[in-house]
Amino acid sequence: MKEKQQIQVVAAIVFNKNGEILLSSRPDDKIFAGFWEFAGGKVETGETPFAALQRELLEETGLHIIDAQYWQTLTVERENAIIQVNFWQVANGNWQGELQARENQQFAWQNPKNITVTPILPSNQPILEALAICDYP
Repeated sequence: MKEKQQIQVVAAIVFNKNGEILLSSRPDDKIFAGFWEFAGGKVETGETPFAALQRELLEETGLHIIDAQYWQTLTVERENAIIQVNFWQVANGNWQGELQARENQQFAWQNPKNITVTPILPSNQPILEALAICDYP
């Protein structure tokens, strides 16, 4: 039996001054196209998770991440891979720039207690549920 590939992924929970979180739609050319998720992507060989977070957010959204706090990891098992998604919280004031749809995606600032965009990427649903019961500034 072939061993499943291990993939490390980072995802940013970016907060604005109103306590809303940034969600983006997955591009048309990717699996789960049109589903809403937190921006992020794969950690490259030799890259730290924080460096990957900075690179991915800049590439996808045009946002420069100054600082972030690791929050939790969610493991997702697929047919041929085990994906570990490391979620990082990026507080308002710890990012700079203007949102740019560099992958032709859509963006939505959402109240964690009232998510209105659908469908949500299945692996992001438990994270959104956890955020909904937390209080953030």
